[in-house]
Amino acid sequence: MIVLITGGAGFIGSHLAERCLKQGWVVRILDDLSTGAEENLAHLKDCQALEFVHGSVLDRRLLDEVIEGCDLVFHLAAAVGVRLVLDSPIRAIGTNIHGTESVLAAAAARRIPVFIASTSEVYGKSTAIPFREDADLVLGATTKARWSYAASKALDEFLGMAYWNQNGTPVTVVRFFNTVGPRQTGRYGMVLPTFVRQALRGEPITVFGTGEQKRCFGYVGDVVEMLVRLAQTPGAVGEVINIGNNREISMNDLALLVRQVSDSSSPIVHIPYEAAYGEGFEDMDRRVPCLEKLALLTGSRPETSTEAIVHAVVEYQLRQSPVTLPPARAIARAASGVGFGD
Repeated sequence: MIVLITGGAGFIGSHLAERCLKQGWVVRILDDLSTGAEENLAHLKDCQALEFVHGSVLDRRLLDEVIEGCDLVFHLAAAVGVRLVLDSPIRAIGTNIHGTESVLAAAAARRIPVFIASTSEVYGKSTAIPFREDADLVLGATTKARWSYAASKALDEFLGMAYWNQNGTPVTVVRFFNTVGPRQTGRYGMVLPTFVRQALRGEPITVFGTGEQKRCFGYVGDVVEMLVRLAQTPGAVGEVINIGNNREISMNDLALLVRQVSDSSSPIVHIPYEAAYGEGFEDMDRRVPCLEKLALLTGSRPETSTEAIVHAVVEYQLRQSPVTLPPARAIARAASGVGFGD
């Protein structure tokens, strides 16, 4: 099988490429490297079954060339991260909506199944915990840029379902819940790699708001395993499916855990949301996925604990930048024996 992964040089995309190759599939990657990095694929550079194409899904002529002959598309290319969305909302909205529209049109012309990557952000301010895929979405005002990302991804989902219902294009929408792990960057506001980087450098660990807000973190290896299983599950077509872990942790407890695992003495400081993101920024207290549909379709669900995930991220950052700690501490932590595979 030949698989196209848009955004395949990104955090989740590179792990998915690796997992698809292990499955014995041929993998094509289309990525403009705006948020992804070729370094994420460096360990796969000698793999004959991997092809990388530098370009954008917005380039329809290139997309048509790359998608030709493919059997499946994982559409992960998108503008991601709170900071990027707030700083460049026009780019974020356009990339998400027009990119998905282009992929769906190209796939529909060839009857190729498409997986559209969406996000738990689409649930917005809903308090109906756990979040079920058929629940109402509760988004904030259009005057608040914070909600533009959620709205653009919701529109991606509507487009996908329209192609399925009107044209019969095999479409599956997957909603990710805080996927974390090695290779994730904190550059665009992702909390766990940011906490780990700060702890390893001895800098203050910055927690926004009260820190009592809770999130569920899914290990990227578990997430891509679910994607590969769903790709081989006919019942997933036409469905919207949550993918993540349903174990909650507060941001205060996450900061404490990162500090402990990192063997760091960094202070934990709280920063008002307004100071970080501007006046009127809104956040949710909890975001928990219902995983019943995922378990029914795949027979499994992400299980890696938050503690194990933090160990993996700490060890990854130490391998990338061992000079952030004194050599003795870096060696001791890197040799702790905790390791994970996809």
